[in-house]
Amino acid sequence: MTTALLIIDVQQALCYGDYAAFESTQVIERINAVSSKARQAGAPVVLIQHEEDEGPLVYGTDGWKLAAGLDVQPTDIFVRKKATDSFHNTNLQDILQAHGVTDLVICGLQSEFCVDTTTRRALALGYPVTLVSDAHSTMDNSVLSAAQITAHHNETLSNISSFGSRVVAVPSGDVKIEG
Repeated sequence: MTTALLIIDVQQALCYGDYAAFESTQVIERINAVSSKARQAGAPVVLIQHEEDEGPLVYGTDGWKLAAGLDVQPTDIFVRKKATDSFHNTNLQDILQAHGVTDLVICGLQSEFCVDTTTRRALALGYPVTLVSDAHSTMDNSVLSAAQITAHHNETLSNISSFGSRVVAVPSGDVKIEG
């Protein structure tokens, strides 16, 4: 078993300011703890960045950059994307195959968009997923609080069985990673 860590969209504009995710500072700390485990195990750490043609996530702008406080190392792998699915029109699948990855650990932003879609696509591609239950977040919406959205996705994604591969939601302190 070879595991890779996917860190999705932990970018300045989604962590600070008008579009800041709930508890983004704590989420970054938890992601850093998990990425440290991954690097110690020799597992690939993949940093995925969303970009748009306009707005706060335009490629190269301050908002697009990885969030201050996120631990980034020279050995990390970077993937740019334009869709909520980190596999769609990117080289993510090729990277995972080149590294012999069989399992994924997923964390990042935002729970109901890119974390959800990437997790479901990973399942469809046959990857078992460990969803870091306390290391993904989002913003409140008009119906639910960010904490409710995150809790909902931990529960919902963990109960999908139709793909064969499964999601296990695990708090950051309990994540186990094998390189």
